[in-house]
Amino acid sequence: MTLKIDIQQDNLSSSQISTLQEMRRQCARRILLSTSLAASGHPGGSLSSLDFLLVAYGMIKNDPQQPRWEGRDRLVESIGHISPGVYAVLAEYGYFSEDDFLSGFRRTGSGFPGHVETVVPGVEWDTGNLGQGVSTAVGMAQAFKVKQQENRVFCLMGDGEHQKGQITEAIRYAHKYKLDNLTVVVDRNHLQICGPTEEVMPQSIGSLYEALGWKVLRIDGHDYNDLFLALKTAYTNTSGVPIMILARTVMGKGISFMENKAKYHGSPLSPDLLEDGLAELGFENSFEQWQQKRSQPVRKETIMQPRTDYPEIDPGSPILYKADTMTDNRSAYGNALLGLAEANNVSGKPPVITGVSCDLEGSVKMGAFHKHSPAGYFEAGIQEHHAAAMSGAMSCEQLVTFFSTFGVFAVSEVYNQNRLSDFNHTNLKIVATHVGLDVGEDGPTHQCIDYLGLLKNFFRFSVFMPADPNQTDRIIRCIAVESGNHFVGMGRSKTPIITTEDGNPFYDADYRFTPGKADWLRRGTDATIITYGALTPACMEAWKILKAEGYSVGVLNMASLVPLDIESILEAAETGPLMTVEDHHVETGLGASVAVVLMDKGKACTLRRLGVHHYGSSGKPAELYAAQGLDAASIAAEAGKLIS
Repeated sequence: MTLKIDIQQDNLSSSQISTLQEMRRQCARRILLSTSLAASGHPGGSLSSLDFLLVAYGMIKNDPQQPRWEGRDRLVESIGHISPGVYAVLAEYGYFSEDDFLSGFRRTGSGFPGHVETVVPGVEWDTGNLGQGVSTAVGMAQAFKVKQQENRVFCLMGDGEHQKGQITEAIRYAHKYKLDNLTVVVDRNHLQICGPTEEVMPQSIGSLYEALGWKVLRIDGHDYNDLFLALKTAYTNTSGVPIMILARTVMGKGISFMENKAKYHGSPLSPDLLEDGLAELGFENSFEQWQQKRSQPVRKETIMQPRTDYPEIDPGSPILYKADTMTDNRSAYGNALLGLAEANNVSGKPPVITGVSCDLEGSVKMGAFHKHSPAGYFEAGIQEHHAAAMSGAMSCEQLVTFFSTFGVFAVSEVYNQNRLSDFNHTNLKIVATHVGLDVGEDGPTHQCIDYLGLLKNFFRFSVFMPADPNQTDRIIRCIAVESGNHFVGMGRSKTPIITTEDGNPFYDADYRFTPGKADWLRRGTDATIITYGALTPACMEAWKILKAEGYSVGVLNMASLVPLDIESILEAAETGPLMTVEDHHVETGLGASVAVVLMDKGKACTLRRLGVHHYGSSGKPAELYAAQGLDAASIAAEAGKLIS
């Protein structure tokens, strides 16, 4: 059964309401069956939000035969655990069959996981970690505003979920940027896992939105006409003020013994209670028949493949910094970002290159980009959790999105937000400045020394750390052109240009950065120093010291940390002992990666790892490096010991 509701009609007709009631009956049956068959899942919230889902999918622009049709509206289920209700409604509207859903729900390898994921036709975002869905919806709505498209975005949220602080960040942002194409719907059933929301953590959800500038519509979430009229108001909203619909609902609605019972938030019905529940709905118990179907191999025909669309980008003209230039990598980043804007953000057209920062525009050198492309620059304030999640969503809407802040905020603080971007196959460009001990006087709270250790946990992030401004320029242009998630990190200080032995820029006009490819800055026969980023100049100075002492040492710049240049590591191991040098926690950085490569490849080689052994203090970067044996003299001394 399906239903198309005309947004122009005044009210729902009696026929439409009757159709919705029958659709609800069928969907409620699927919710009970799916969770009992899987012996896990969340039936209570699925039943309380079911009426909204049925009306919404009847109203929004969508095409079940083309789940990723560009003109569709977006509906993000932030409460991803209500997957039984979402899948039941999508099956009702013809996105896939009931058989696919019930026979596959929560089974290994099937296309119907326990929390909503984009492998399911009609699902827009992998959610589950509460509090992030609204940031995702904000990112989509912001992207449509940038591109001047009419698509609408709806976000279904729970009431207990609003205990998360990130939601307030997103609410503030949406008001600031006048996202009237965004509507939040709150399933206000007053229950969460441990009981009433008022007992777990009291809150006034409607007042929160109103205080932050939103319009709030309070309705009965089980009255179809109330839902229609509220959604119609939201759908035609052009006021510059986003709308929140506070829908009063009942946990477990429609099954008498489940209603207003917190236990059914995440507990399926036992076989005997399932029979009672199905009987209330007017159905015979088909549990055994479906159970038999679930003994067959899972069907995979419905599984959606990851998004692959990405805009065609002009990398612009590379900038060559001369050998005597002394500047910081972050300034080179700012110049490259401006160059990308000049090449792609054409006057009179919506911008393609966009930038998001968190009250650090000057420090991360986004000022010139902001001036050139004001319609593509978004100041998110000191709201890193929201900014990271929002940027990930924007990057999936044909916008090349750069998210820039300090390393501790771009990686350590928003690890979970970046993790969800990894799940969702986003195209996020995280460029973090102020990484490592090079942050200096700001002290250990701001010295990000765990970036590589954390980012190596992801499966779809590359990690690049440029050695000088020239390499920075090429890396930034490379990640703009390439789809996927990329992290680029750099220190704060000015750094010399890396040169060849005859004094010319090593990363010259002909250099193009290649992910997974390291660079031999110097060749040697006694040992190899493998390094990257801010400590590359110190390693080059150590090379000079060692050369004067009669040692022949190679210097390998591993700017591509993920993916890693395994062949170059093995080549270096053929020469002699290896020493890794990095501005990173010594146990989780490049040294650990090199050790794993040697072990995996069965290569016996002496390896010495230099890095950060304890939190730094507040001081000059040179002093902090010396204190941890990462200055040129200490590096040379350790290399000499290694060789001898």
